[in-house]
Amino acid sequence: MRTASVSDRTPRNPDPQKKPDKVRQVAYKVIRQVTSESGYANLVLNKALRDARLAGRDAAFCTELVHGTLRWQGTYDAFLARCVDRPLNEIDPELLDVLTLGTHQLLRMRVDSYAAVDEMVTLTRVMLGHKRSGLVNAVLRKVSQRTFDQWIETVAPPIEENRLLHLAVAKAHPTWVIDAFADLLGDGDELEDLLDANNEPARVTLVARPGLATIDELIEAGASRAKYSPYAAILESGGDPGRIAAVATGRAGVQDEGSQLVALALANAPIEGSDTAWLDLCAGPGGKSALLAALVEERDGALTAVEPLEHRAELVRANLRAIPGDHQVIVGDGTKPTWEEGSFDRVLADVPCSGLGALRRRPEARWRRTPEDIEELRPLQEDLLDAAINSVRPGGVVGYVTCSPHHDETRAVVDTVLGRRDDATLEDARELFPDVPELGAGPDVQLWPHRQGTDAMYLALIRRS
Repeated sequence: MRTASVSDRTPRNPDPQKKPDKVRQVAYKVIRQVTSESGYANLVLNKALRDARLAGRDAAFCTELVHGTLRWQGTYDAFLARCVDRPLNEIDPELLDVLTLGTHQLLRMRVDSYAAVDEMVTLTRVMLGHKRSGLVNAVLRKVSQRTFDQWIETVAPPIEENRLLHLAVAKAHPTWVIDAFADLLGDGDELEDLLDANNEPARVTLVARPGLATIDELIEAGASRAKYSPYAAILESGGDPGRIAAVATGRAGVQDEGSQLVALALANAPIEGSDTAWLDLCAGPGGKSALLAALVEERDGALTAVEPLEHRAELVRANLRAIPGDHQVIVGDGTKPTWEEGSFDRVLADVPCSGLGALRRRPEARWRRTPEDIEELRPLQEDLLDAAINSVRPGGVVGYVTCSPHHDETRAVVDTVLGRRDDATLEDARELFPDVPELGAGPDVQLWPHRQGTDAMYLALIRRS
């Protein structure tokens, strides 16, 4: 990071004929969709990159502009509040998005300060009108007078006086999220390690679907072997995974290593008797479904995938298209099974959750989610786990999975459901994660970005007795 004063270099009268930089203009439009229309950054950005035909360095620069601005939004709000003469909620949202986009370039990217301010002034003039460009020029000039660390010292309370509020500003996480993480990790150095890990972009991880592609094929295409999953490879250079033949044909896919590990743990849990009927109760968008379908196909079995929304069910079908076998996608409510009780040997219940375990790849989620969201999701999570246990046969296994480490979405749900049943028991899942360190006290497993380098995936393995 480097920041230089622009007070003597920013033109008072920018060239009125100058056009906005294309990459910044795309980034701004994506940010507007995310902040004003509740879009998902990864989905909106991917479409925007394709539509604008941005690739290589331009795509990488645009991605950092979008993800970085959204990731540090709360921190930048604290900085900007010191640079304007009115409350931030009185600034038009579209103008505030320009200011945060400019602040990110000034404070956390290797962008020349003069260029950052000049480009934001030009963008404002073209997108929002000439009158607003003066405010952008003035505010960003004030932002540029300090480095990121100096701004933290200016606006955040000293860590020894109020650790929670200091970390909220310095590490760009809402206080309630930090509190929830501290309940699990303590409030020491490991908590800061997690917050720092959440602020690092997740690497692109590929999965070689069993029987269809191999790790060697992905390595030959430019990936490198991942640490733990036998099917995972890291696309170190970033870029478009779709350029890899195995991904383009559906024989491989993009899937976080933690997501692969919890699916593999369910698939490898020992059971006696039949092992050919598997169920993915909450399947969309279908990454785990595809991995499970490829695995059960090797056992001459079939996967049934359930998804309540048609457009997400279509994503599941797309993921399963390359998998041979008679796999089925049902559009329906997983809490109201249409199949007979005990129909399946293995059931995955990857339930809807807050997504607090995937903050590396969903930067806007930390500011969008609230504690009330977790309370509202709890009954659905319990109902889905109940339905999953009812769907598995005696002796079969259920994997309860969330992409959240929050206690109220993980072990609390499992304990509540098992506490009112006498036909299911929680088993130790740690032995199903060979060579994966720091899995905790068990019997359930919680993965972490700062420990294993994966999303914070949770797995409880439950056997119906």
